[in-house]
Order: sequence, then C-alpha cells, then structure tokens
Amino acid sequence: MNRRTLLIELMGLGAAAPWLAAHARPRVGATPVSRPGALAGEASGARESALPFEPLPGPMPLVGDGRTAAQQRQLYSRSALQDRLVVPEGYRSDLLFTWGDPVADGRFGFNNDYLAFTPLEDGRALLTVNFEYISLRSWMEGYVDATGKTIPFKELREALATRGGRVDASALATDDPLRQPLLSVASAAMADLGIGVAEISQDANGAWRSTPGRFDRRITGLSGWQNPEQRLRCSGPAAAVFRRRRRLGYDDGLGEQMIGSFANCAGGQTPWGTVLSAEENFQSQVVERVYADGSSPRPEERPFRFDGTRLDGLGNPFGLAGNKYGWMVELDPRRPDQPAVKHSWLGRFRHEAVAVQATAGRPLVVFSGCDRHGGHLYRFVSEELVRDPADPANSRLLERGRLEAAGFNADGTGRWGALTPETRLAPLRPSYYEPFGLSQPTLLPHRDRRQAGAEALASDAEVEAYLRQHRNLADLYPGSGEERQGAILIDAHLAANAVGATPAARPEDTDIDPRSGDLLIAFTAGGSDGDGRADPAIFRGPQGEASWPYGWVMRLQDGLQRGNASSFSWRMVATGGTPWQGGMGFAMPDNLAIDRAGNVWMVTDRSSDSSLDVFGNNACWLFPASGPRAGEALLFATGPMECELCGPCFDREETTLFLAVQHPGEIHGTRQRDGEEVQTHTLEDRDGGRFQQLRQVPLGSNWPSPVPGRPPRPGVVAIRRHDGRPLL
Repeated sequence: MNRRTLLIELMGLGAAAPWLAAHARPRVGATPVSRPGALAGEASGARESALPFEPLPGPMPLVGDGRTAAQQRQLYSRSALQDRLVVPEGYRSDLLFTWGDPVADGRFGFNNDYLAFTPLEDGRALLTVNFEYISLRSWMEGYVDATGKTIPFKELREALATRGGRVDASALATDDPLRQPLLSVASAAMADLGIGVAEISQDANGAWRSTPGRFDRRITGLSGWQNPEQRLRCSGPAAAVFRRRRRLGYDDGLGEQMIGSFANCAGGQTPWGTVLSAEENFQSQVVERVYADGSSPRPEERPFRFDGTRLDGLGNPFGLAGNKYGWMVELDPRRPDQPAVKHSWLGRFRHEAVAVQATAGRPLVVFSGCDRHGGHLYRFVSEELVRDPADPANSRLLERGRLEAAGFNADGTGRWGALTPETRLAPLRPSYYEPFGLSQPTLLPHRDRRQAGAEALASDAEVEAYLRQHRNLADLYPGSGEERQGAILIDAHLAANAVGATPAARPEDTDIDPRSGDLLIAFTAGGSDGDGRADPAIFRGPQGEASWPYGWVMRLQDGLQRGNASSFSWRMVATGGTPWQGGMGFAMPDNLAIDRAGNVWMVTDRSSDSSLDVFGNNACWLFPASGPRAGEALLFATGPMECELCGPCFDREETTLFLAVQHPGEIHGTRQRDGEEVQTHTLEDRDGGRFQQLRQVPLGSNWPSPVPGRPPRPGVVAIRRHDGRPLL
C-alpha cells in the first residue's frame, strides 16, 4: 500500500478492516491496513478545492512534494533552521500569552501544553492551558525576565552540592539555612505548573487578544496548600482508599482532599463544556509506587533534587502523597469557583490523552493513554447512560463505571479487559519477545504484597510461580468493595500488566473522528526504557523492525458503538520516519486535532536524541481529507529552536489555529549572537540517490524575542490567514 493510500486511510475514507471479535494472543505478522475499495463512494461528496497555502519545504525531500530528484538535491543540499515560528505565506501568528503574564491571582505558567477553546458571548472566549514541567536551564535563565523577581538559584545549588544535589526536605530542621532557599525555589516552580484559564477576545479585524476577565483562574501545583477552599476533590473508589485510617503507607492527613495539580500534559473537552486535564509524568515529582492497599510510600522516598540540570521531587518539601497524582482532572472553565475533580474511575497512570464519546442512549465512553514505553490504552465505560450529550450533569457519569485496558491482536482485532477484582491474571511471558530478538522482563505488582511497587520477572518459570500464588486481581489487592477497587485503579498500570493488556508505544493522544466516530491514536515511539517495551508484533517498522522510534497513527473502531461491547478493530494509518525508511517524513507524532471537515492536524515531539536531528525542528502537519491534495502529509508550520509544538485547537469559526510553543531553548538555553553549529545529513532523493546536506542550526533560542541574548519563554500563539477567512 502506498503512502497516499495510507494517508487517505488516516482520513477514514477507506473501507474498514474486517470486524472480527475472536480473542487471540498477538502473533507475528504484517501490520494490518484497510483496503481503499470504498474510497470513491465515501469521498464523492467532498468539495474539490485547492488548499489556500503552499506547504513549507521542511528539512528533507518528501515523496509528494512534486519535485524531480534533481530539484530535490538542489533544494536540500543546503538548509538552515530558524529560531522562529514559521507559517505559510498568507498566514500570520500572533503571540497571545507568554510565561509570566498575569492570570487571575497568579501568572501564566511554564511549558504550556494542551489548549482548549471555550466560546462565550460578544466575541469573547476562554482558553484553558496546561502547564506541564520545568525545563531547568531556560527556567533559571529567564526567571527574572519573566517574573521580575529573583530567587536564590545559585545559593541553593551550592548548598546542595555537598549533598549530591538532593535532600529530604522533611528531615531538615526548621532553622536549617538550606530550608528557606529550598522552599523558595520549590514554591516558585510549583507556581509555574498546573492549569490556567484565561479570557481572550476578538478585535475588529478578527484577531484574538488577551483580555483578563472574571473567569480567569489558576490551579497550581500547590493550590489548597495554604487555602483549603482551593483543594481539589476526588471522585470514585480511590476516595475510599484516601479516607481509610489504617494503611500500609503514608497518610497526608487530608482524607480525600487533594493539593494542586502538576505534570499537566495533554487533555480534552467534553460535549457539555468541561475540560479534562491529564497529569502525566508525575513520577518526577512524587513517589509513583504504591502498596497493595493503594497507599503511597513516604515522600522522603522521592527527595528534592536541584543540581543545575534537573529539578525533581517538588512534592517532597510539602509532604505530598504520590497516590494523589497521575489522574485525569475535570474543571469547568465557566465556573471558576467550582472545585476541580480528579476522577479515579479513569485510572491513575501517566495520562497523556483523553477523548470523550457521548451518544444519547449509550454509556459515556472515555479513551486515554499512558505515555510510557509499554504503557496501555484504556477505556472507561459509565454505568449509567447518556441522556443529552450537552447536559452538564454528565460529569456525574464519570463517578461510576468500569475501567478497561486494551489487548491488541496482530490480525487487526482486539478486546477490552476490565480492571476489576475478579479479572484473571494473564501477563505476557518474557519468552514472548524472544522471536523478535528482544529481552524484556515481565513487570508485575511485587509478589510480596507488603512491598510497594513492582518486580521484574526475567523468566517464564518465575511468572508461572507468580501465577500459582496469585490468580486474579483480588489476590493482589486486599480488602473489599470500593477500597479494593480503588487500590486497583490507583495501581492501574501494573494491574493492566498483570491481566495481559498490550504494552503499547507511548500513546500520546486520542481523538474522535467527528464523521465516523472512530478513534485516532498517536503513538509516539516504539522501543524500551528498561521497565517496559512496546509489543513488537503490533508496533513494527515498515520493514518489520521490532523497535521503531518514529511513531505511528492508528485508527480504532470500537465495538461498543457497533453492538459488541468488548471488542474493537484497528489499523495503522500513518508511520513516522524518513521517506527512504518507509516513513512519511515526520518523527514522533504527539497531539492531534480534527476539524469539522475531517482534516487531521498533527504536531510532533521529536526528542533531543541526535539520531533524530535529520527531522529538524518540531512541526505542525496537515493531512487534508478532500481536494486534490487529499491523502498527502503537508507541512504547515515549524517551531522555534529546541521547542515542541503542542495543543492544537481551533476557534468556533475555525479561522484561528491556537498552538502552544513549549520549551524553546530547552537544550542550549539562551541563544547568543552567532551561536550555531553546522550539521551534515545524508538524504535520499525520490529516485533513491543519496546526497549530503549541510545544515545551519542555531544553538539555543530567544523566542519569542528576535534579540540575541534574550532568554526564551514558552508561549501560546494564534495562527490565522491575513484575509481573516477560515484556515482552509
């Protein structure tokens, strides 16, 4: 199947893969793709029109760029990356917010990620923004510039140097000279994390501008620490775990109340107008491991770390319980006085995606992914049915239901397995990976249930012995009723490992196709981090590679919408990588957005690994659903140096694309005048001829300022056409 056909499949215009409900273990085989037999019939009503922009050339030749091999060699033999947001001719980008801007009683935070647009009346709207983590170098270099304040970075680093750069803050005496600079830095970092709601309005020309209003709100990493009225609420069975008095682990004394939110990465919106914010890499700031009863080890097991390169363990100085982070947070941006809620039925894991499906007369369905190597795809199904998808009362449907994890089969089918006490254990054995030339231990809840966390079982014999001791999830999680179910949800990743859910390739976003109801999933990279590995029978490269660091996009048809509640079918519809490797020219797909016409917008998050330098700066890609360019991957925008583009979303008329520019200058920090390097890359033209490219690469960033030596700052931009017409 050629790349154009695959991209047409991404749009959902091809015939569906056969609907099979058989349950089988994944087997070695070709990645399933669907046939384009129904393309003409399904696309016949599409409006045939040219796009209003010329795609950017990017850093390498693409199959569909319309150039001859000679033209590709001429164009790409020399290249220069730019430290700015580049958009097509005829478009402009306006800066809406940057780190440090005032928002409510706080400031616009650091490393803005997910964005959600909520329309109001009279040309006004709300933009909900996630603030994910601290890039230490650029945060320190730009702190005074962004906030107008100073904090004792140097003093703290020097004081911690004799202690290996880390300390258990809870063990410090109240008069310890280290205590005040530590709390100053930790508090400042927590103030730059969490969630923000900021009002914007359109001017006479249709451009969006920041206009502070009564809905503005900030939830930081420490909201509720000093003011109990700002604490977050917990729904679902985990609340019973937090309320219990006798426990194996740490008690923060707050019961089911929660302090703040941080590690807020991706997110989603509900049909009734609320926003879901995903807590992802919380394990950097608090203890991730839990005991069998769902309680957390003490905060000192994740000490505070500040060594000039990393800032971790931010929960340690404030005694935060690790089991209260890693959740999906719901807030209503139109109700700033209403507490945000962490919904425990959606599970605790490294959330990086959420998609909500609300159909009258059917259960509410929420899809989410765990962004780690070997993380799982999850589905929540509500106990009660949806009456009206737009009814704000639907939030209560998130408080009762079941959480399931996906098991993929290599033939394009799959089944959902419930994470409930009676579910039998069926983990993958280490021998499963041997035919692929891989070695991967099986990570399961520690067989000594007095020990928190997991243990790695290196042989099938160890797994068999484990299964003789524990047969179902009830054997692993003690207690009864909500306390037992809550403990399972708190330990969702290991529980899903235990019941045999498929280890996936870092699922980073899930979005519902508004035309077909299918689920699109961005899998960022297939490989291993030691603890987990993507299933090589499912997540394979174009030539069957067992590890593929460039990612995929999958289309999944869920059986719940078609009368078979426990099954689904799937197919890969886009593959990352260079064209000469069999990829489509992008690397590591991250966030997705689908407009009303069915066009798919995708942003990438390639890591700083030098092996990925050939892909250049992270970018925004468009996959048109119709017209003469249908089925092509078109480069719409490229970001500044060392940044990630995040959170694509549209205004109501789809005349504006909002993008978050995250962590510019994360690697080299502030760019100085003439600071650059020259890279050499071996590329291939459309005829397979190899040639060398010399590429000028700025080191560090000054974005959004064009002035060398000015520290970079994360921010949010609004992209629109000069003529004010719809984006496409």
